[in-house]
Amino acid sequence: MTTLPCFYASETAAHDPRFWMLRGAPSPNKELPERADRLLAGLARLGLKPQAPPESDRAAMRAIHTPNYLHFLENCWEEWQSFPGAGAEVVANLHPQKSTQTYPEGIVGRAGWHMSDTACPIGRDTWAAAIRGVDTALAAAGAVMDGADSAYALCRPPGHHADADTAAGHCFLNNSAIAAQTLLEQHDRVAILDIDVHHGNGTQEIFYDRADVLTVSIHASPEDFYPFYLGYAHETGRAAGEGCNLNLPLPKGQGDEDWLAAISSGLNRIGEFNPGAMVLALGLDAHENDPLRGLSVTTGGFGRAAKLIAEAGLPTVMVQEGGYLSDDLTENIHAFLAGWIGARQTR
Repeated sequence: MTTLPCFYASETAAHDPRFWMLRGAPSPNKELPERADRLLAGLARLGLKPQAPPESDRAAMRAIHTPNYLHFLENCWEEWQSFPGAGAEVVANLHPQKSTQTYPEGIVGRAGWHMSDTACPIGRDTWAAAIRGVDTALAAAGAVMDGADSAYALCRPPGHHADADTAAGHCFLNNSAIAAQTLLEQHDRVAILDIDVHHGNGTQEIFYDRADVLTVSIHASPEDFYPFYLGYAHETGRAAGEGCNLNLPLPKGQGDEDWLAAISSGLNRIGEFNPGAMVLALGLDAHENDPLRGLSVTTGGFGRAAKLIAEAGLPTVMVQEGGYLSDDLTENIHAFLAGWIGARQTR
């Protein structure tokens, strides 16, 4: 079987978030270390042994995220703990309209500024885990830049909801965007294909004004599904980036055929863009048994998607995004990577 370079940082297991608000009620967080364990089990069934990524240069991260935001992520937990009776995690209780308001000095205000929802609690080990997640994505990007036709990064926490200045939806540092930015060191144009069930809103915002990165997202329609405010078909880019953003939202509950047809449409646009390489933001939460039930893709559908995307023939960095904790994660990552490896073997 063709070797697929894979990377995982075991230190990311220390990020073990607890708080989550679901429909107005506090609920156990679903972005747990066990997710990685189940994904690793799928890799093991294919004989894939992830390497620990080296610590990377922080320049790629700084090219995507603002200095204020990075300083906040690195220091906010210790500042939060200085409050009498502070909770174990930083959770914002206010969310300003940034375009018209002033950046605050206090930690409560900055938490609201840099955290757009309650699904991204920051604990003692969140920053260290997020940094190692970036290292993981960059190691996979490095493998592709060194000649591998593809590589897989098991990133935790995920990243595609984080924009340049804000954490959101379990995401803190945008691993897919950072990988794409790094690939631009070797290519004039890079595409990002996001097949997570949720729109990659952070990735879209990061590149929305740019013509060197095409962002394509296939996801459940945001009319009544997270992230709600972005992910609509009319969002096509701005200024130099006009035409370089493609959203292909699907009605909730759609299954394999509609999802695969949307992926095919996205790949056609990527072909027209003619990038030198691609980042695949690999969410597995479009599955029919995912707890949030956004779409109804089968395990076999993930294998078919892998074959379809692999046959595009682009050097590809696969960055793990979503997929809530469920009994199907092992089967789904196994199906996807088996389909990918099989398709690349026959090219």
